[in-house]
Amino acid sequence: MQLKTIRYILWGLVGVAVLGVGGAYYLNKTGSGMNLVPMVAKLGTPFNLVDYNGEPITEKAFEGHPTALFFGFTNCPEVCPTTVYEISNWLTTLGEEGEPLRVFFISIDPERDTPEMLSDYLKAQSERVVGITGPQEEIDKLVLGWRVFTRKVPLDDGDYTMDHTASIYLVRPDGSFQGTIAYGEDTDVAIEKLRLLLKS
Repeated sequence: MQLKTIRYILWGLVGVAVLGVGGAYYLNKTGSGMNLVPMVAKLGTPFNLVDYNGEPITEKAFEGHPTALFFGFTNCPEVCPTTVYEISNWLTTLGEEGEPLRVFFISIDPERDTPEMLSDYLKAQSERVVGITGPQEEIDKLVLGWRVFTRKVPLDDGDYTMDHTASIYLVRPDGSFQGTIAYGEDTDVAIEKLRLLLKS
C-alpha cells in the first residue's frame, strides 16, 4: 500500500475520532459489520456556496433526503477519484432503491476548484455527484462545522497538495449525522450502510 494511501486512511480515522468530541457514540455490531450508532454532537453549519453549475447552494441542500458528503479536491492523486468511482458503482448497484440519495463533493481547494473544474471532473464519472465550491472562508466554515481535517501541504516544485479526512459522511433527511463510510470500506458493508441511511 502506498504511503499516501496510508496517510489518507489515518486522517480518515482521525476524522472519525474527532466526530466523538463533544458527544458520545458507540459501535453496534450488526450482520453487516460494525456501524456507528448516532449519539454524537450535532454536526453541520449554515453556509453560502455555489454548486458546479454556478447556482447558489446552502445547508438546506443537505435536508429533506438521505445525503452523502465527501470533502476532497480535483487535483487529488488517488483518494478522491477512487472515492467518486466507488460512489458511482454503489449507486449503480442500488439502482432505483438509491434514487432518493443525494451525493455532494465539497471542494477543500476552492483556490483551484472552480465550478467549471468540478463539473468536468465529476460529470466524467457520475451525474449523481454534485460539486460544491466557493469562497475560502465559506469552505472553512463548512469544514469546521463538519469537523473535517484539512491541511495544505507545499510540494518541492512550488505547487501544493491537500491532506484531508477521507471518510464519506452520511446524513439523515432531517440533517442529522448518521455515520461514515471509511476510505477503502468493504463494498458490501458500504452498500448496507447506504441502505440503512435510505431507510432513515
